[in-house]
Amino acid sequence: MNRPWHILPVIIGAQFASTSLWFAGNSIIEELTLKTGLGTEIIGYVLSSVQLGFITGTLLFALLMVADRYSPSRVFLICAILGALANLMLLSEEITTWNLLLARFATGFFLAGIYPVGMKIAADYYEKGLGRALGYLVGALVLGSAFPYLLSGTDWGSNPDLVIKTTSLLAALGGLSIWFLVPNGPFRKPSTELQLSSGVKLFKISGFRKAAFGYFGHMWELYAFWAFTPLAIQTFNYMNGQTLSIPFWTGIIIALGGVSCMIGGLVSQFTGSKKVASAALFVSGAFCLLSPVLFQAPTFFFLAGWCFWGMAVTADSPQFSNLVAGALPHELKGTGLTLVNCIGFAISILSIQLLVYLAERQNPQYLFLILALGPIIGLLQLAQKST
Repeated sequence: MNRPWHILPVIIGAQFASTSLWFAGNSIIEELTLKTGLGTEIIGYVLSSVQLGFITGTLLFALLMVADRYSPSRVFLICAILGALANLMLLSEEITTWNLLLARFATGFFLAGIYPVGMKIAADYYEKGLGRALGYLVGALVLGSAFPYLLSGTDWGSNPDLVIKTTSLLAALGGLSIWFLVPNGPFRKPSTELQLSSGVKLFKISGFRKAAFGYFGHMWELYAFWAFTPLAIQTFNYMNGQTLSIPFWTGIIIALGGVSCMIGGLVSQFTGSKKVASAALFVSGAFCLLSPVLFQAPTFFFLAGWCFWGMAVTADSPQFSNLVAGALPHELKGTGLTLVNCIGFAISILSIQLLVYLAERQNPQYLFLILALGPIIGLLQLAQKST
């Protein structure tokens, strides 16, 4: 099928721009700490609020089958604009703890109409080669997540208000580009009626169930790794007398995951999504177990290890989404992708809060060992035979 050449680049650009909202709060954590008076626990609160909002949004969107019943481009636009406005709430000079949590919750809620809906739009255009397309798409999401950190690590981003204004503007532009340049795809088959029980029925499909539980194992590790990478760099600096830039290297480590998503998407065209996902899970799980050693390694090996880990921890994400989408009929792809995202992000809150708890009670050098449970569970699910 011939599709306009601009479709995928526009979706990728919009996904990058709009998902820059995700870590905008975490990238200016010091400023927010001063405004609210919170301590180190703010790391978990700020990101978990986004995750909780995302879970609530994806659950509601899945129950109401929003991405399958309505134009996904319109949903993307509305959520990008509202997400940008929620992000701007962080600019308040007298922001309280509850206002902060509400702002991040609202941002996460509207991200539910951006990330999974963006994948739905791609699925509506790509009946074949979806693994490659999703590799680029999730890669754009990862780069968007890294962008606030990279911006904060520059002289231009030293002004926290500028970081928030820039990410909000990008999100709005991303939504507008989807609305004006990406109409409903040729493979879209809208659902004409609400089916509140569809989510439960999906898990009776063997291929969907395996891919979903593999993704859940991946999500146990991913966002906890991202959220606590700044603490890892801070700990390495303290243990080794170094002065590595925390926002700059955090941004680099996350951004490299976007590159690996794109590479994984290309490789999946030859090996299949399952093999790419399995290899990424194995490598990231190995780094979880080796993480205590990295803190005692020379600076080059610490950074190299964390960068390779940052690549492995994300490379499987688009391939799991491809496996999920490939196991479903067209009229339920949006609902299935949204539901899996909802549960996966709920799991990420558990791992983030567990690391918050452990960080106050043990040496951060050993903090990341517990994340190995996710890759192990994911690999076990992928190894199961279809029933």
